[in-house]
Amino acid sequence: MDLKQLSTFYRVTTHMSFTKAATELRYAQSSVTAQIKGLEAALGSELFERLGGKIRLTPFGERLVPYAERILALVDEARCSLAEQAEPSGTLTVAAVESVISYRMSGLLEFFHHRYPRLQLVVQAATSEDARESVRKGVQDLGFLVEVETRHDGLETRVLGPQHLVAVVAPGHPLHRTSPVLTSDLRAFPVLVPGTDCSYRASLQDELRRGAEEPVSVLEFGNIESVKQGIAAGVGVGVLPEAAVAGSVRDGRLSVLDWQPSFEVSAQIVWRQGRQLTREARIFVDLVTQTAGVDDESLAATSS
Repeated sequence: MDLKQLSTFYRVTTHMSFTKAATELRYAQSSVTAQIKGLEAALGSELFERLGGKIRLTPFGERLVPYAERILALVDEARCSLAEQAEPSGTLTVAAVESVISYRMSGLLEFFHHRYPRLQLVVQAATSEDARESVRKGVQDLGFLVEVETRHDGLETRVLGPQHLVAVVAPGHPLHRTSPVLTSDLRAFPVLVPGTDCSYRASLQDELRRGAEEPVSVLEFGNIESVKQGIAAGVGVGVLPEAAVAGSVRDGRLSVLDWQPSFEVSAQIVWRQGRQLTREARIFVDLVTQTAGVDDESLAATSS
């Protein structure tokens, strides 16, 4: 049994696609097919069934998956242990939600570039659900989430701390001088929210609808930046992460209301349960943990 063939097999199982596995591994699809056939020949049994344009695991292939996971994890552990004295290197992939990428990752990327020049940090945008799933399947090394829930099936979670949510309006809005602002006050105006990938949207909608006698006007307004523009234009009220509106509040385009949500969301790092973190992944997790309360600009300045 060849490790390269086993690794290719595992990548095919995570995507259930020869084409996607070839793209991720940067192989020709014919090479992936050849490696799977070689592994099948070595094991004496077929691993996949071809059904039209799709594939599925055979019973033999299904039994092989947990062994492949354990073997590849052990190889990673050995490689990590033997390379402890070397400079961190290679590629670390992180799936992150929009608010993290837009308002948190630039400082981390710059810090890593200066501190660990041989370690390539690859950050890919994803919804919380997609980030969790890609980490479970081993497609991404880590997930950087902002969610209400802090326990996830099949994942280890490190909670970094609360991600403060604030209600914001344009200066001059009728609620601008109101103190305190109640949730019932927000209902009197259109409430702008990011798209369905917003991890706290369901909790916010539940809070707005609780006790409401009439339907609440909730407007889906694309991503966080488009919500901010809509609020600044006077379209309505928005509830967004504090870090996402800090710049607009400083320059006077938005004002923060004296309102507190009844729920809390947390910034979190997740990785696949049962899989030992590589040294490079531990470095990232530890750095993010240590700098959880440091803003992006300060972190970037530190790296310089």
